[in-house]
Amino acid sequence: MARVFDFGEVVEGFPIRVVNEREARAGAGILLFFGMFAFSQAFLNGSFTMTRMVILVFALDFAIRVLVNPRFAPSLILGRYMVRKQAPDYVGAAQKRFAWGLGLAIALFMIGWNLIGNMAGPVALLGCVTCILLLFFETSFGICVGCAIYNWIWPGQAQLCPGGVCEVPGPRPEITRLGWAQGGVVAATLAAIIFVSPIVAGMQSPGYFGPGAHGTSGPVAVADASAACEAPAIARFIGMEAHWRARNGC
Repeated sequence: MARVFDFGEVVEGFPIRVVNEREARAGAGILLFFGMFAFSQAFLNGSFTMTRMVILVFALDFAIRVLVNPRFAPSLILGRYMVRKQAPDYVGAAQKRFAWGLGLAIALFMIGWNLIGNMAGPVALLGCVTCILLLFFETSFGICVGCAIYNWIWPGQAQLCPGGVCEVPGPRPEITRLGWAQGGVVAATLAAIIFVSPIVAGMQSPGYFGPGAHGTSGPVAVADASAACEAPAIARFIGMEAHWRARNGC
C-alpha cells in the first residue's frame, strides 16, 4: 500500500526522491495540446464542452500526481511511454509536488467557477491562460515555474531542479552566453514585424472556396448571414463582441 501512495522514485546514487523530468515535460506537452484545443473551441466557437472536459481531466490528473502517485497519472503514463527510449533526467520530487499542487489548485478553482458556478469571463480566461502558460514554459523551455516559487519560499530546500537552476550559480558555459550580435538580430526581427504588421493588417481577407462560396439568395442567405455574424460566447463574456463583429465584417 505504501508503494501506491509514494511520491517520487528512489534511485541509487540520489539522496532524495526524484522524478523523471523528461516524463514530466512529455506529460506537460500532452496536457498543453488538449488545453490549447479546448481553449480554441471556446474562443472561436463559443463551445465550452471541451473546455469543461479538459478541466475535469486536469483536476483528476493533478490529483493523482499530488495525492496518490505520479506513476498512475494518465498524462505521465503516456509521457513515460513516449520518452521510454530516452535516458532519464532526474530532478527533485519535493518541488515538483509543490508545482503540481499549484496546478491542482487552479483546476479545482476552475471546476467551481466554470462547471459549478457556470461562469466564464475574464476570471475563467485568466485561469485557462495561466495553465497554458505554465505548461508551455515546462514543455518548451524546461522551466518549472512552481519549482522556482518553491525555491523562493523555502530558499535552499529545493534540490536537483531542472537545468540545475536551484544550485549556487557559477561561471556560465560559453555556449549559454549571449552577445550584442544576438541582441541585434532579435531587435531587427521585432522592428521588421512592427513594420510589416500594418501592411498585413490592411490586406483583404482570403476568399472562401468551399461549399456555398458563390453565395445564395433569399431567406436562407439572410439566415446564414445572421448566424455567421453571431459572436461566440467567449467574445460576449469578455466584452469583445463589437470588436469581433468589426473584425469579421458584421
